[in-house]
Order: sequence, then structure tokens, then C-alpha cells
Amino acid sequence: MESYNIKNFEKYKYLFYTGKGGVGKTSTASATAVGLAEEGRNVLLVSTDPASNLQDIFNLDPSKTINSMAEVKGLDIMNLDPIKSAAAYKEAVVAPYRGVLPESAIINMEEQLSGSCTVEVAAFNEFTNLLSNEEIRSKYDNIIFDTAPTGHTLRMIELPSAWTSFLDSNTTGASCLGQLSGLDANREIYRNSIDVLSDVSLTKIILVTKADKSPIQEVARAQEEMSELNIRNLSLVINGIAMEESDDLLFSEMKKKQEEALKDLPDSLKEMETYYIPLRSYNINSLKNIRAMLSSKVGASTNEELLDEQFKTLKELAEELIIDKTRVLFTMGKGGVGKTTVASALALYLSKKGIKVHLTTTDPASHLAQTLSENSNLRITAIDEKEELKAYKKEVLSKVVNATKEDIDYIEEDLRSPCTQEIAVFRKFAKIVKGSNEDIVIIDTAPTGHTLLLLDTTESYHKEVQRNQGDIPDEVKELLPKLRNAKETKVLIIALPEPTPFYEAKRLREDLDRAHIKVSDWVINQSFLLNHPTDEFLKLKAEGEKKWINEVNKLTSGNYSIIPWMKDELKEENLMRLFEQ
Repeated sequence: MESYNIKNFEKYKYLFYTGKGGVGKTSTASATAVGLAEEGRNVLLVSTDPASNLQDIFNLDPSKTINSMAEVKGLDIMNLDPIKSAAAYKEAVVAPYRGVLPESAIINMEEQLSGSCTVEVAAFNEFTNLLSNEEIRSKYDNIIFDTAPTGHTLRMIELPSAWTSFLDSNTTGASCLGQLSGLDANREIYRNSIDVLSDVSLTKIILVTKADKSPIQEVARAQEEMSELNIRNLSLVINGIAMEESDDLLFSEMKKKQEEALKDLPDSLKEMETYYIPLRSYNINSLKNIRAMLSSKVGASTNEELLDEQFKTLKELAEELIIDKTRVLFTMGKGGVGKTTVASALALYLSKKGIKVHLTTTDPASHLAQTLSENSNLRITAIDEKEELKAYKKEVLSKVVNATKEDIDYIEEDLRSPCTQEIAVFRKFAKIVKGSNEDIVIIDTAPTGHTLLLLDTTESYHKEVQRNQGDIPDEVKELLPKLRNAKETKVLIIALPEPTPFYEAKRLREDLDRAHIKVSDWVINQSFLLNHPTDEFLKLKAEGEKKWINEVNKLTSGNYSIIPWMKDELKEENLMRLFEQ
């Protein structure tokens, strides 16, 4: 593994950066773009990441499609808003049916087109326009994309039945139908774009991760998806490697945790061309820090102070659950933020207070069994996501009649979408909630507001149009109203004190608001600030968290808790220490 060097990438016309939110895609893409431009090359940096902070870093004019950087000669930036692109795309698909279909059908179509799949397809639409634009191609030496399309989107683009009338008559339970229905006019352009992505002389796809279990699993999945499409021109970048030496115990534990994660790197990733970027003590939120990221320990630090140091403790949050007699508790958030940690800690605390708890999770049962012990008040069950998805697929495909092989291929690919997995798992959660005799059911990993609305609007759609998009079990129908009842159900959003995880969590809250589901509290996990580090490097990291804690404070009106950084998230003794703050 060698240090990340832009010299290794300058020969490629197109560079695509992809990876889990918060791993440093935007920072790495930006630092590469600035570095190449300052070597005298003409560079276009394109972002379609909804959580991107390019506008703040480079002080962009939002009214301009392309911003030329006076501070960096040769660098132009195109900061596309994928949410606006998806909204325009959705309207183009739905508009022809307004006034033709019943209003409930229109609502259902709009919800079908409101998920992450549509955002990604709309973003891919923007990618292809750039890839096919001869003027842009000839103007720039390097075109750098912050956020690449996933293998799932690329496979759907390739499937021929996506452009047949099959979409209009489908009677399956596939959950993300319709996203491709506005693409047929440019089908050949999309195929050419996939050819560009596969061209090893033109394109390099860079998988960005941190030395942590969850983001490593994410890039391993991305690598597998790309391989299925014969896209093998990949490199791996591991961002935020602790290079310093320190006597500080906290720093040593952090470094050891990284080393353990890298030791367990999947074989498919070990074989890849791999680079590392050292951990920086500063947020990559200014041009000065972007310039420093690949070369210097020193950046511009923050002087922000906390708006309020009297945040809610995790113990106070747990006691509120007891007082309010909460029946169902959801922990929600993007992968890797610590949903299982929070769910497990609260389950353990409540059980020790005499409350009968049923903790259910999509984590493997063996993993929880090694770290949490059931007791007379605590029952732990695990849901196998793969098995639930397999069963759901089987149910959906059993209802398909008179379909061609191409149609079957499309359905099977559509069933690989994130929405479908959420629906399959949520159906299992609903059964557990209905059949639980405990005082409270704590559900680790819940569906997004989009998925819940998808189920809800589909039910309304059934009544008027009689188009069956998969049977909705009674327990699911019963659980949806319960979720909207704040007296019975509480929803916690888990986030990290960093820019991308914050923006992703904020969008999740907006998603839930749209589904009329109230978020009761936020929990900020893995905070160095609460560890009171003595190491100068970690002190700077802790200072950088204040801005994001303040943002959460403003957004929640003080209804938030903070959990300190921990090396072993799920050890029982560690979890109980969280209530001693």
C-alpha cells in the first residue's frame, strides 16, 4: 500500500470517486482536481453528491452551472444538485399522466419515483450528458466525478426490458419500478457511457473507504457489482490512516482499531491497487485544507464554540422511554454510524431497570451473542436480510405470468434495489412487533420514510386502480399507523459529528417528515470531544466536531445526546459505561 499520489491518475480522462457517505470522496476528488489544475492541466470537477459541501469549500455561485475558480487557474467546478435533477426527472415521467389517471395513482407514481434509485438514475443522466458532450470532452484534460453510479444502476440501464411496455402492465411486487421510464430516448448514449466506464485507457474508478468495518464492506460490495459488469479498472483508496505516534491511550486504541480492520480486508480488495491518505486533524472544509490534505499535517483549524454544553445524556433519554411507556423504538441512520450500538445499549439499560425488552436487529445473531447476553428481561433476535430478501423475491416471482426471459431479468435486477431489501426486512419487523409480548420492541435498522410511503401509497393505489404491486401483509398495514403515533413509537436518528453523516441524517429526517413520522431525538455517536483527548492531534479533531454538534442542536431544539468514541462498540461493560456520563 503506497501513499496516494495524483501522478498515478493524471493519464485518465475520467476519474470517478465512489464509496460510503463520510469516507472522504468529495475531499479526495477535490484535492485531486486542485492538484492536477495546479500542475497546469485543465480540469472539470463534477459533483452529484447530495451531501457534498463543494459550494462552501470553493465559495461557488449557485446561479452558475459551471464555476471557474479564480484561486485555482485551470479548475472549473460543476456542482449539480441531484435532488433538483431527480425532481425534474420525476415530473417529466409523471406529467403525461396528470388528468388521465386518478389522483391516488399520480401520488403513487410520484412516490415510486421519490427514492434513492431515482436520484441515482437522474444523476446518471447528468453523467451521460457530460460524457457525450464533445465540447466538454475537448476542453478538459481531466474530468473528475465526485460520486459514481452503483453497479445496480448500471445493470438496470443495460437491461432491455426496462424500455418495454412491461413497465405499464407489471403485476409484481418490485419496489422501484418506473425510474427508467424516462430514459428510452437516450438509450444508445447510456450504453456508450457504460463503454466509457469500462475503458481502461480512458477511465479509472476509485473506491474510497476508511479503515473501518462498515465502509470496507461497502466498497467490497461495489467492487463485486462492478466486476459483474466487467468493469475492472478500479483502485482502492483508504482515507484517514493514523500515521502519528503518540503515548495517548485514545490515539493508540484508534490506531489499533484501524490496523485490525485492514488486517481483515476482504481478499478481493487485497488484490486491488491500493493507496492511503493520512488522517488529518482538520475538517476538509476550505480551499486551504483541500490543498493541504495530500501533503501536510497542518490545516486551518476551527475556533467554533458549543452553543450549549447541556445536551441530554443517554441515561436521560432512556429514562424518558420508561416514563413515556414507549412501545416501539426505531434506531435509524446511514450504515456505519452506530445504530446497533445505540439500540443494544438502550435495550441493555432498560432490561436492567426491569423493563421487558425485545431487541431485534439485522446484525448476524452470532455477533450479538458474543457481546450481549440475554437475561430474564431481554430477548434478542436477528433477522437474516439475505434470507428475507430471498423469500420476498420468491413470492414476487411466483406471481409473474406470461413474462419473457428479458422481463424476468428486469424484475430480478429491480428486486436487488435498496427499497426492495427494506420492504422485505420491514415485513419481518412488522411480524415481530405484532407477535411480541415484551413491554418495548427496539428495532435496529429501519426503513426510510420513502419505503414507508411506498407501502402506504401502494395500498391506496390498490383501491382505485386494482394494480397489485405485491401483497401488503396485515401486520405491515397495522404497523404504519403505529409508527405515526408518537405516544407509542419513538424514532432516534443516529449520526456522527462530521459533515457528510450530518447532511445524510438531515435528509433522512426530511424523508420521515414527508411520511408524517416524527423524530424524537438525535444521537451523535463516536465523539472525540467527550473523550477529552490530551493528544494535540486528537484535540484538533475534537474541536472540529463542534460545528456539527451545534448544527444538530439547532435542528433538534436541544433534543440530542452525544456518545464518546469507543474502540469496542458492543461489549456489555462498555455499553453500560455510556450511561455514566
